[in-house]
Amino acid sequence: MCVALLIIPPMRTAILGIAAIPFIYYGIAVYSCLRFFLAKSKLDASNEFLPPVSNLKPVRGLDPDAYENFASFCRQDYPNYEILFCVGDASDPALPVLQRLIDDFPNTQIRIVIGSGREATNDKVAKLARLVEEAAHEHLVISDSDVRVEPTYLRRLVAPLADAGTGAVTCFYVPGEEKTWVQRLQDVGMLSDFYPGILVAKQLDGMKFALGPTISTTRSYLREFGGYAAIENKPADDLLIGRLIAEHGREVVLLPYAVVTVPDYQSFRELFFKRLRWITVMRHMRPWGHVGLIFTLGLPWSLLAVAIAPTTTVAVAYLGGYFLVRSVLTLLVGSTGLKQSGVWSKLALIPVWDAMASLIWLTSFTRRSIRWRGHDYFIVKGDLVPVRLSE
Repeated sequence: MCVALLIIPPMRTAILGIAAIPFIYYGIAVYSCLRFFLAKSKLDASNEFLPPVSNLKPVRGLDPDAYENFASFCRQDYPNYEILFCVGDASDPALPVLQRLIDDFPNTQIRIVIGSGREATNDKVAKLARLVEEAAHEHLVISDSDVRVEPTYLRRLVAPLADAGTGAVTCFYVPGEEKTWVQRLQDVGMLSDFYPGILVAKQLDGMKFALGPTISTTRSYLREFGGYAAIENKPADDLLIGRLIAEHGREVVLLPYAVVTVPDYQSFRELFFKRLRWITVMRHMRPWGHVGLIFTLGLPWSLLAVAIAPTTTVAVAYLGGYFLVRSVLTLLVGSTGLKQSGVWSKLALIPVWDAMASLIWLTSFTRRSIRWRGHDYFIVKGDLVPVRLSE
């Protein structure tokens, strides 16, 4: 009440107006999600476009359920494909698992490459540069080591490349079994926040990025901008691959399809810092877009509206409206779009996610470096620079 008394009526009206801006964004998000998921899909697993495919997987260490993740790629309903793994050195704990995979799936073409042979700050991208060189086929499907897929995966990811105007294909990703409330919180964040934001960006500016867990493209399309070697010292390789392919006049297709990822975090702290690393990178990659996120944070603006005008009408309009539209977005993406079960039971976590996301956004402005796989990096003119080398 004290806060409300300190603000003169014209200022209160102005603040209430600004606090309503996130609802405009939410409206655009609902429209973007409806248009995407109700549109005719380019997803066609029965397509007869079945070129030979090289499936590229950079690996570092062992993710949870690593064997089952890798094995799912060996059970593809696809006539001709190979799987190429790249590990850093012979001491990598993933190597025995990969060798077991070769023994268990003798009819699948599996090759293991040791070392990237490159000096680069982004180890994953350096490995991908080596894998592209080693690949036997023109068509490539790139996936993270924590991804698990269905037998129709390769058909779905490759089919849109039959169109010569398509330069890359990517898709959503959802968690497998959720064992903790932190994993459920992450899923709510993806469904209510991350994916709607992606679909808004697609609607307003076109698909000029890809999603890291899986991307399909060709060696020729990568070669047009210098391939992975051209971005081996940069973060956010998925964003850059999509951007660079789009800049060469080719379409990046986002499928209404999801692969499964196995969570690699166990605690709220791990999730917080994983998200903080990602959003700090985005602050450097898209600075103005990062600043503009302030107008997508409905929870703090709604709380501010109630603080300066503590009436039932304002509380219902702002806080009630906020939770309603965020729930609609979550259900639209999770239940309707990606066919996930149990989304209703996680809606109460939306304000928790939004409170965390708002705090992370504020914290990102204080970060000069990121921590990634046990090492600290500055981001200087779009490049990753190890902290120890810049001191």
